[in-house]
Amino acid sequence: MRDERPNGRCGGRNARTRVLLVFTAVGAVLAALLHDPGAPVTGRPVAVPAPSAASSASSSERPTRTAEPAPAPDPCAVRAAALPLRARLAQLLMVGVDPRGTADALRVVQAEQVGGIFIGGEDTGLLTGGLAAVRAAAAVPLVVAVDDEGGRVQRVEALDGPLPSARRMAADMSPEQVRAVARDRALALRGRGVSMDLAPVVDTSGQPDRTVIGDRSFSPDPAVTAAYAQAFAQGLHEAGVTPVLKHFPGHGNTNGDSHRGAVTSPPLEALRRTDLLPYQDIGRYGRVVVMLGHIDVPGLTGGRPATLSAEAYALLRGEFGFTGPAMTDDLGAMRAVTDLVDLPEAVRQALTAGADIALWSSGGRTGEVLDHLEASVASGALPLARVDEAARRVLGAKDAC
Repeated sequence: MRDERPNGRCGGRNARTRVLLVFTAVGAVLAALLHDPGAPVTGRPVAVPAPSAASSASSSERPTRTAEPAPAPDPCAVRAAALPLRARLAQLLMVGVDPRGTADALRVVQAEQVGGIFIGGEDTGLLTGGLAAVRAAAAVPLVVAVDDEGGRVQRVEALDGPLPSARRMAADMSPEQVRAVARDRALALRGRGVSMDLAPVVDTSGQPDRTVIGDRSFSPDPAVTAAYAQAFAQGLHEAGVTPVLKHFPGHGNTNGDSHRGAVTSPPLEALRRTDLLPYQDIGRYGRVVVMLGHIDVPGLTGGRPATLSAEAYALLRGEFGFTGPAMTDDLGAMRAVTDLVDLPEAVRQALTAGADIALWSSGGRTGEVLDHLEASVASGALPLARVDEAARRVLGAKDAC
């Protein structure tokens, strides 16, 4: 049969052209799918955009990403670092002073610029005038502390009337009433120049009233204790007084009195069901300090008082997420510590373990303690990073930066 097409070779070219168009269309579809896997496939040739000048440029021609700005420095860390070492160490000390008048407190603050003073005892001379002069002598804002819990531990009863014990408050008052009582007491304390109250007690205890904790505890029930302690702390906050929760990890069920000698609590796992429960969700108390007690906790402190135990501070910081200052119980007048180690070394061990504030109510020896701490930093026995961390927390807690 004769070929009717004008040129048989032209028909071959048309066939090849059709094949080429099919491959071109398939290639375009594949390119589109690679560019956008979710795009619909229509069977029609898909236009693939040519690469832009920017995308085809070499990597050396591409603009570099702007570096993220460095975070702003912590002002409290900056303020702490600006202090000479001895002054930085002094901010970590809370020293007991003679409550009868201003002379002793002025001497301690002027000589060593300590971070805080503690007013204990029954005399109220210093609380009836003179604290303004003591505060004015401080280059960095000074903490003035008392332990005014109510019941058998209170400082201004003769001036401002008595407070019931924690146990009596929980029995006779609602949490809201306790908040109001604590606020009124804190207003009186603040008016006298006090800025910190070593209260409330958050130990859980059902022991008799006159035992070491006894009626200083709101309740043996952790939930009741937490509710009343929170109310007390809130009342203090409302008047501008810093609360101190005590005595971590729990003194309410110990086998003795740490004022008189070594004491042991139930094992750590038992404390998790009692004394440690009020420390859960610690942010509910607002900005507070936590005081550690001189308590040996089986399964945690390895035979040492919690105040000198790195494991106890790690528990407070880690499991309970506390970021504020941690404070020791009295290092100078309680035999659970003084039977083990002399005051300057007790302060050094406490700070090294994780304390931010070292307290001794007996006063005196401030220069000796600071000499020992400076030597300990020089030898590496007290890491400088630990000093800086503690100073940052202390300055931040009193809004000094």
